[in-house]
Amino acid sequence: MTYDKLRLDWAAEGVRRVTISEPRRLNAVDMAGHRELAEIWRDLDRDDDVRVILVRGEGEAFSAGGDLSMIEEMTRDHATRLRVFTEARDIVYNVLNCSKPVVSAIQGPAVGAGLAVALLADISVAGRTARIIDGHTRLGVAAGDHAAIIWPLLCGMAKAKYHLLLCEPVTGEQAERMGLVSLCVDDSEVHDRALDIAVRLAAGSQEAIRLTKYSLNNWLRMAGPTFDASLAMEFLGFSGPDVQEGVRALRDKRPPSF
Repeated sequence: MTYDKLRLDWAAEGVRRVTISEPRRLNAVDMAGHRELAEIWRDLDRDDDVRVILVRGEGEAFSAGGDLSMIEEMTRDHATRLRVFTEARDIVYNVLNCSKPVVSAIQGPAVGAGLAVALLADISVAGRTARIIDGHTRLGVAAGDHAAIIWPLLCGMAKAKYHLLLCEPVTGEQAERMGLVSLCVDDSEVHDRALDIAVRLAAGSQEAIRLTKYSLNNWLRMAGPTFDASLAMEFLGFSGPDVQEGVRALRDKRPPSF
């Protein structure tokens, strides 16, 4: 398929770079971008020239999360909710089931669907001042997306509950200490370090690397029912009253009053 919100190029031999490209809005994900984030992994998995996928955001942000106009449309229209629900599920499972290793370069804010990709990547490299935020409960919906399937496994249940219930931001340095990301480096080194890792993966035994990824991701597949339930609970919230106040508060740049 053709991609409008994702920019693709070859970062090195065998390394296909995917750039979330909406720099005027900190790479926020709109309807088109959300659909593309769901499909790109299957397309690249079928490309025999691709050995490794490197994902980043354009400029100094990874992704500011879901576009508010998309969220408002979801609150109004059941068909839109159902479509975005299916795409949100596909984003998670398609990253997990992609046979090629995925490396994420996390700089600036990483929120929403973008954050799902950043943390589900097989190796994640974060800048020291990166801001990882799962903002679901502030918006007035359950933390679905990717949170239930990956946060407890990476950083433990106590930390997961603290950050997911309170929407407490995590810097790149904190994320590395918690085990939420693979590696933290200076902000200026994020993209070079992520590319270096991708090149090393591309030079390795593809069969060994892909089968190791598949085996390790069985831990996440076992959490599939938990993820499915969390996603359903999130989208149930999009038809409720709290999300209306959550969207208004975000637009007004004030704390929500639930």
